[in-house]
Amino acid sequence: MNSSEHNKSFFHEIANLATEQRNPASMEIDAKSVREVLEIINSEDKKVPLAVEHEIPYIEEAVNHIVKAFKNGGRLLYFGAGTSGRLGVVDASECPPTYGTPPEMVQGFIAGGKEAMFKAQEGAEDKESSGAADVVAAGVTSKDVVCGIAASRRTPYVVGAIKKAKELGAVTLYITCTPRESFNIEGVDVAMCPYVGPEVVMGSTRMKSGTAQKLVLNMLTTTSMIRLGKVYENMMIDLQMTNKKLVERAKRVVMTITGLSYEESTSYLNAADWHVKTALVMIKAGVTKEEAGRRLQLSDGFVRNAIEMTV
Repeated sequence: MNSSEHNKSFFHEIANLATEQRNPASMEIDAKSVREVLEIINSEDKKVPLAVEHEIPYIEEAVNHIVKAFKNGGRLLYFGAGTSGRLGVVDASECPPTYGTPPEMVQGFIAGGKEAMFKAQEGAEDKESSGAADVVAAGVTSKDVVCGIAASRRTPYVVGAIKKAKELGAVTLYITCTPRESFNIEGVDVAMCPYVGPEVVMGSTRMKSGTAQKLVLNMLTTTSMIRLGKVYENMMIDLQMTNKKLVERAKRVVMTITGLSYEESTSYLNAADWHVKTALVMIKAGVTKEEAGRRLQLSDGFVRNAIEMTV
Protein backbone atom coordinates (compact mmCIF):
# COMPACT_ATOMS: atom_id res chain seq x y z
CA MET A 1 0.00 0.00 0.00
CA ASN A 2 1.50 3.36 -1.02
CA SER A 3 1.42 6.49 1.14
CA SER A 4 -1.68 7.93 -0.50
CA GLU A 5 -3.63 4.69 -0.11
CA HIS A 6 -2.48 4.38 3.50
CA ASN A 7 -3.63 7.93 4.29
CA LYS A 8 -6.99 7.33 2.63
CA SER A 9 -7.47 4.09 4.59
CA PHE A 10 -6.60 5.87 7.82
CA PHE A 11 -9.01 8.70 6.92
CA HIS A 12 -11.89 6.25 6.49
CA GLU A 13 -10.99 4.44 9.72
CA ILE A 14 -11.16 7.68 11.69
CA ALA A 15 -14.26 8.93 9.88
CA ASN A 16 -16.16 5.76 10.80
CA LEU A 17 -15.39 5.93 14.51
CA ALA A 18 -18.40 6.47 16.78
CA THR A 19 -16.53 9.28 18.51
CA GLU A 20 -16.12 11.15 15.20
CA GLN A 21 -19.78 11.38 14.17
CA ARG A 22 -21.88 14.54 14.08
CA ASN A 23 -24.55 15.06 16.72
CA PRO A 24 -27.99 15.91 15.24
CA ALA A 25 -28.89 17.80 18.42
CA SER A 26 -26.13 20.36 17.92
CA MET A 27 -26.06 20.82 14.14
CA GLU A 28 -26.89 24.56 14.42
CA ILE A 29 -25.16 25.23 17.71
CA ASP A 30 -23.05 27.99 16.18
CA ALA A 31 -26.22 30.03 15.65
CA LYS A 32 -27.54 29.55 19.20
CA SER A 33 -27.50 31.95 22.13
CA VAL A 34 -25.22 31.29 25.11
CA ARG A 35 -28.17 29.93 27.08
CA GLU A 36 -29.20 27.61 24.26
CA VAL A 37 -25.66 26.30 23.82
CA LEU A 38 -25.43 25.55 27.53
CA GLU A 39 -28.79 23.77 27.48
CA ILE A 40 -27.70 21.59 24.54
CA ILE A 41 -24.46 20.64 26.33
CA ASN A 42 -26.33 19.92 29.55
CA SER A 43 -28.95 17.82 27.77
CA GLU A 44 -26.24 15.70 26.16
CA ASP A 45 -24.31 15.39 29.43
CA LYS A 46 -27.36 13.81 31.06
CA LYS A 47 -26.85 10.77 28.82
CA VAL A 48 -23.45 9.97 30.35
CA PRO A 49 -24.47 8.35 33.69
CA LEU A 50 -26.98 6.14 31.89
CA ALA A 51 -24.29 4.94 29.51
CA VAL A 52 -22.05 4.12 32.47
CA GLU A 53 -24.92 2.32 34.22
CA HIS A 54 -25.18 -0.15 31.34
CA GLU A 55 -21.53 -1.09 31.92
CA ILE A 56 -21.76 -1.85 35.65
CA PRO A 57 -21.51 -5.66 35.17
CA TYR A 58 -18.19 -5.17 33.37
CA ILE A 59 -16.98 -2.55 35.85
CA GLU A 60 -17.78 -5.03 38.63
CA GLU A 61 -15.67 -7.67 36.92
CA ALA A 62 -12.83 -5.19 36.55
CA VAL A 63 -12.98 -4.23 40.24
CA ASN A 64 -12.75 -7.88 41.27
CA HIS A 65 -9.57 -8.22 39.21
CA ILE A 66 -8.11 -5.04 40.74
CA VAL A 67 -8.87 -6.02 44.34
CA LYS A 68 -7.36 -9.46 43.79
CA ALA A 69 -4.24 -7.86 42.33
CA PHE A 70 -3.88 -5.43 45.23
CA LYS A 71 -4.21 -8.22 47.78
CA ASN A 72 -1.47 -10.14 45.98
CA GLY A 73 0.91 -7.19 45.93
CA GLY A 74 0.07 -6.12 42.39
CA ARG A 75 -0.62 -2.69 40.95
CA LEU A 76 -3.21 -0.90 38.82
CA LEU A 77 -1.57 0.90 35.89
CA TYR A 78 -3.42 3.21 33.49
CA PHE A 79 -2.22 3.92 29.95
CA GLY A 80 -3.82 6.60 27.80
CA ALA A 81 -3.21 9.54 25.47
CA GLY A 82 -4.53 13.09 25.52
CA THR A 83 -7.61 13.60 27.69
CA SER A 84 -7.83 9.87 28.44
CA GLY A 85 -4.22 9.77 29.61
CA ARG A 86 -4.64 12.84 31.79
CA LEU A 87 -7.71 11.35 33.45
CA GLY A 88 -5.76 8.21 34.31
CA VAL A 89 -2.91 10.22 35.79
CA VAL A 90 -5.33 12.32 37.84
CA ASP A 91 -7.16 9.27 39.20
CA ALA A 92 -3.89 7.59 40.16
CA SER A 93 -2.43 10.70 41.77
CA GLU A 94 -5.46 11.17 44.01
CA CYS A 95 -5.31 7.70 45.58
CA PRO A 96 -2.42 8.32 48.02
CA PRO A 97 -3.87 11.44 49.70
CA THR A 98 -7.40 10.01 49.71
CA TYR A 99 -6.74 6.43 50.77
CA GLY A 100 -3.20 6.38 52.13
CA THR A 101 -1.93 4.11 49.36
CA PRO A 102 1.73 4.08 48.30
CA PRO A 103 2.27 6.07 45.05
CA GLU A 104 3.34 2.97 43.14
CA MET A 105 0.10 1.08 43.87
CA VAL A 106 -1.96 3.02 41.28
CA GLN A 107 -0.07 4.76 38.48
CA GLY A 108 -1.02 6.66 35.36
CA PHE A 109 1.00 6.81 32.14
CA ILE A 110 0.33 9.22 29.28
CA ALA A 111 1.68 9.15 25.74
CA GLY A 112 4.42 11.74 25.52
CA GLY A 113 5.32 11.55 29.21
CA LYS A 114 4.85 14.15 31.94
CA GLU A 115 5.05 17.09 29.53
CA ALA A 116 1.88 15.83 27.85
CA MET A 117 -0.10 16.53 31.02
CA PHE A 118 0.21 20.25 30.38
CA LYS A 119 0.81 20.56 26.63
CA ALA A 120 -0.28 18.29 23.82
CA GLN A 121 2.61 16.23 22.45
CA GLU A 122 1.61 15.80 18.83
CA GLY A 123 2.24 12.34 17.42
CA ALA A 124 3.07 10.79 20.79
CA GLU A 125 0.06 8.49 20.60
CA ASP A 126 0.67 7.19 17.09
CA LYS A 127 3.06 4.30 17.79
CA GLU A 128 2.12 1.01 19.44
CA SER A 129 5.82 0.56 20.22
CA SER A 130 5.75 3.59 22.54
CA GLY A 131 2.99 2.09 24.66
CA ALA A 132 4.76 -1.27 24.75
CA ALA A 133 8.01 0.43 25.80
CA ASP A 134 6.29 2.26 28.66
CA VAL A 135 4.78 -1.02 29.89
CA VAL A 136 8.22 -2.64 29.90
CA ALA A 137 9.75 0.39 31.65
CA ALA A 138 7.05 0.17 34.33
CA GLY A 139 8.14 -3.39 35.09
CA VAL A 140 4.71 -4.89 34.48
CA THR A 141 4.31 -8.48 35.71
CA SER A 142 1.56 -11.08 36.01
CA LYS A 143 0.65 -9.56 39.40
CA ASP A 144 -0.50 -6.30 37.84
CA VAL A 145 -3.66 -5.00 36.21
CA VAL A 146 -3.11 -2.78 33.18
CA CYS A 147 -6.01 -0.58 32.07
CA GLY A 148 -6.03 1.11 28.68
CA ILE A 149 -8.09 4.28 28.29
CA ALA A 150 -9.03 5.47 24.80
CA ALA A 151 -12.30 7.13 23.91
CA SER A 152 -11.98 6.10 20.26
CA ARG A 153 -10.80 2.55 21.07
CA ARG A 154 -8.04 2.60 18.43
CA THR A 155 -5.26 4.79 19.93
CA PRO A 156 -2.02 2.99 18.94
CA TYR A 157 -0.13 3.91 22.13
CA VAL A 158 -2.87 2.34 24.25
CA VAL A 159 -3.29 -0.71 22.03
CA GLY A 160 0.46 -1.32 22.16
CA ALA A 161 0.49 -1.04 25.94
CA ILE A 162 -2.33 -3.57 26.28
CA LYS A 163 -0.75 -6.06 23.88
CA LYS A 164 2.58 -5.93 25.71
CA ALA A 165 0.92 -6.17 29.13
CA LYS A 166 -0.94 -9.28 27.99
CA GLU A 167 2.32 -10.81 26.77
CA LEU A 168 3.76 -10.22 30.24
CA GLY A 169 0.82 -12.00 31.89
CA ALA A 170 -0.99 -9.00 33.38
CA VAL A 171 -4.77 -8.75 33.59
CA THR A 172 -5.88 -6.24 30.97
CA LEU A 173 -8.80 -3.79 31.12
CA TYR A 174 -9.98 -1.26 28.55
CA ILE A 175 -12.20 1.83 28.88
CA THR A 176 -13.61 3.17 25.61
CA CYS A 177 -16.64 5.17 24.53
CA THR A 178 -17.40 3.19 21.40
CA PRO A 179 -20.18 0.57 21.13
CA ARG A 180 -19.32 -2.82 22.56
CA GLU A 181 -20.17 -4.55 19.29
CA SER A 182 -17.37 -2.63 17.57
CA PHE A 183 -14.73 -3.45 20.20
CA ASN A 184 -12.01 -5.54 18.57
CA ILE A 185 -8.84 -5.09 20.63
CA GLU A 186 -7.13 -8.44 21.17
CA GLY A 187 -5.87 -9.46 24.57
CA VAL A 188 -8.37 -7.52 26.68
CA ASP A 189 -9.81 -9.40 29.65
CA VAL A 190 -12.53 -6.86 30.49
CA ALA A 191 -13.77 -4.04 28.23
CA MET A 192 -15.89 -1.24 29.65
CA CYS A 193 -17.72 0.55 26.84
CA PRO A 194 -19.95 3.42 28.00
CA TYR A 195 -21.27 4.62 24.65
CA VAL A 196 -22.31 8.25 25.04
CA GLY A 197 -23.03 9.01 21.38
CA PRO A 198 -21.56 11.80 19.24
CA GLU A 199 -20.12 14.81 21.01
CA VAL A 200 -21.77 18.24 20.95
CA VAL A 201 -18.73 19.43 19.00
CA MET A 202 -17.73 16.63 16.64
CA GLY A 203 -14.72 14.68 17.88
CA SER A 204 -14.28 16.70 21.10
CA THR A 205 -13.94 13.63 23.30
CA ARG A 206 -12.87 15.70 26.29
CA MET A 207 -16.61 16.31 26.74
CA LYS A 208 -19.08 13.41 27.16
CA SER A 209 -16.48 10.73 26.54
CA GLY A 210 -14.09 12.27 29.04
CA THR A 211 -16.86 12.55 31.61
CA ALA A 212 -17.83 8.91 31.12
CA GLN A 213 -14.22 7.79 31.48
CA LYS A 214 -13.83 9.84 34.66
CA LEU A 215 -16.96 8.25 36.15
CA VAL A 216 -15.68 4.76 35.39
CA LEU A 217 -12.26 5.53 36.88
CA ASN A 218 -13.93 6.89 40.02
CA MET A 219 -15.90 3.67 40.32
CA LEU A 220 -12.89 1.42 39.78
CA THR A 221 -10.62 2.93 42.43
CA THR A 222 -13.27 3.97 44.95
CA THR A 223 -14.93 0.56 44.99
CA SER A 224 -11.57 -1.21 45.13
CA MET A 225 -10.47 0.89 48.10
CA ILE A 226 -13.75 0.20 49.91
CA ARG A 227 -13.22 -3.53 49.35
CA LEU A 228 -9.74 -3.16 50.86
CA GLY A 229 -11.16 -1.73 54.09
CA LYS A 230 -10.11 1.86 53.53
CA VAL A 231 -13.58 3.23 54.24
CA TYR A 232 -15.67 2.94 57.41
CA GLU A 233 -19.36 3.73 56.93
CA ASN A 234 -18.89 6.32 54.17
CA MET A 235 -15.77 8.03 55.47
CA MET A 236 -12.11 7.83 54.41
CA ILE A 237 -10.11 6.35 57.26
CA ASP A 238 -6.69 5.59 55.79
CA LEU A 239 -5.58 9.19 55.62
CA GLN A 240 -1.95 10.25 55.31
CA MET A 241 -1.20 13.23 57.54
CA THR A 242 0.71 15.08 54.83
CA ASN A 243 -0.79 18.51 55.42
CA LYS A 244 -2.83 20.47 57.98
CA LYS A 245 -6.08 19.89 56.12
CA LEU A 246 -5.72 16.11 56.35
CA VAL A 247 -4.75 16.30 60.03
CA GLU A 248 -7.93 18.24 60.77
CA ARG A 249 -9.95 15.91 58.53
CA ALA A 250 -8.69 12.97 60.59
CA LYS A 251 -9.94 14.67 63.76
CA ARG A 252 -13.30 15.36 62.14
CA VAL A 253 -13.62 11.73 61.00
CA VAL A 254 -13.02 10.48 64.54
CA MET A 255 -15.38 13.08 66.01
CA THR A 256 -18.14 12.27 63.51
CA ILE A 257 -17.95 8.51 63.94
CA THR A 258 -17.52 8.44 67.73
CA GLY A 259 -19.27 11.58 68.94
CA LEU A 260 -16.21 12.63 70.93
CA SER A 261 -15.07 16.23 71.28
CA TYR A 262 -12.28 17.86 69.30
CA GLU A 263 -9.92 17.55 72.26
CA GLU A 264 -10.84 13.93 73.01
CA SER A 265 -10.46 12.90 69.38
CA THR A 266 -7.06 14.61 69.20
CA SER A 267 -5.97 12.77 72.33
CA TYR A 268 -6.97 9.38 70.95
CA LEU A 269 -5.26 10.09 67.63
CA ASN A 270 -2.09 11.01 69.50
CA ALA A 271 -2.30 7.78 71.48
CA ALA A 272 -2.84 5.84 68.23
CA ASP A 273 0.19 7.49 66.60
CA TRP A 274 -2.23 9.33 64.31
CA HIS A 275 -3.51 6.11 62.76
CA VAL A 276 -7.22 6.76 62.28
CA LYS A 277 -8.21 3.10 62.06
CA THR A 278 -6.46 2.29 65.33
CA ALA A 279 -8.04 5.26 67.09
CA LEU A 280 -11.52 4.25 65.92
CA VAL A 281 -11.15 0.66 67.12
CA MET A 282 -9.73 1.84 70.46
CA ILE A 283 -12.75 4.10 70.98
CA LYS A 284 -15.57 1.98 69.55
CA ALA A 285 -14.37 -1.32 71.05
CA GLY A 286 -12.96 0.16 74.26
CA VAL A 287 -9.56 -1.48 73.85
CA THR A 288 -5.89 -0.53 74.04
CA LYS A 289 -3.80 0.53 71.08
CA GLU A 290 -2.12 -2.88 71.08
CA GLU A 291 -5.44 -4.74 71.08
CA ALA A 292 -6.78 -2.45 68.36
CA GLY A 293 -3.74 -3.24 66.23
CA ARG A 294 -4.20 -6.97 66.78
CA ARG A 295 -7.85 -6.80 65.79
CA LEU A 296 -7.09 -4.80 62.67
CA GLN A 297 -4.49 -7.34 61.64
CA LEU A 298 -6.90 -10.24 62.15
CA SER A 299 -9.70 -8.44 60.28
CA ASP A 300 -7.46 -7.61 57.31
CA GLY A 301 -7.78 -3.90 58.06
CA PHE A 302 -11.58 -3.69 58.11
CA VAL A 303 -12.54 -1.40 60.98
CA ARG A 304 -16.13 -2.61 61.27
CA ASN A 305 -15.00 -6.23 61.67
CA ALA A 306 -12.28 -5.23 64.13
CA ILE A 307 -14.80 -3.40 66.31
CA GLU A 308 -17.29 -6.27 66.27
CA MET A 309 -14.67 -8.94 66.93
CA THR A 310 -15.39 -11.02 70.03
CA VAL A 311 -11.91 -12.51 70.56
